[in-house]
Amino acid sequence: MRGVPYIILVSLCAFILVPLIWAVVSSLKPLEEVYAFPPKFSMHDPQWSNYREAWTRLPVGRFMINSLFIAGVSMVGAVWSASMAGYALARLRFRGRRLCFWLIVGSMLVPAQVLLVPRFLLFDLLGWVNTYKPLIVPAWLGGGAFNIFLFRQFFLSIPSELGDAAELDGASAWQTYRHIYIPAARPAVVTAALLSFVYHWQDFLDPLIYLSDFMTYPISLGLRMYQSMAGTWANLLMATSLIALLPVAIVFLLCDRYIMRGLGVIGETTGTRRR
Repeated sequence: MRGVPYIILVSLCAFILVPLIWAVVSSLKPLEEVYAFPPKFSMHDPQWSNYREAWTRLPVGRFMINSLFIAGVSMVGAVWSASMAGYALARLRFRGRRLCFWLIVGSMLVPAQVLLVPRFLLFDLLGWVNTYKPLIVPAWLGGGAFNIFLFRQFFLSIPSELGDAAELDGASAWQTYRHIYIPAARPAVVTAALLSFVYHWQDFLDPLIYLSDFMTYPISLGLRMYQSMAGTWANLLMATSLIALLPVAIVFLLCDRYIMRGLGVIGETTGTRRR
């Protein structure tokens, strides 16, 4: 009976990996074999040229650069603004602090689609439509409710004596935040940075709404362009999707241990407060 949990976990992992395996196999098949029925995971002659054709048929390199710019700049802004907000909610004393925190947590329950029309009208009034500003600037103005929650919980797990000692030495709130709390919150910084990067890298709806110039498209919109009235180039679509997956996979593998620690602190601090 001890092996049953492992069998279940292995089965779940295999089930989750099936779409990825199918994407790899489909990216190496001719188009007619991708649509063959019944579908087959086997392939006799891998078409490695599909990756070269996928890269040259559309400006995939330009799409990747656009995505790196959007995700990279947004990631910096999200970490910077969310960490400051989290520090204020965790360590500064001011009237309405708990109300602000619960309003931020409650905002996570509001579907993003509810804000589409008012946000578009606002950005259109500012003249930001067909620019990257609607995709980047919001990340610099709060960094996202979950990231604020993450930083607040992590800062609460840091002994307050460190901040008190810095204040006794004459450090300001900004200096305490910069030199004490941020270095100690490296797992939270890495976790928030990765989550923000992944979110903006794969975001499809906002670029679809605000961008109309073909050469400004991120890779999420570029993938859609393999669909046409003549049909879908499924093999090229799968090849480009795997190319687009590489940056995120590399970043995740490099930051894995920090992410687990950063997310684990949330459960520890919330559990401690409940007890």
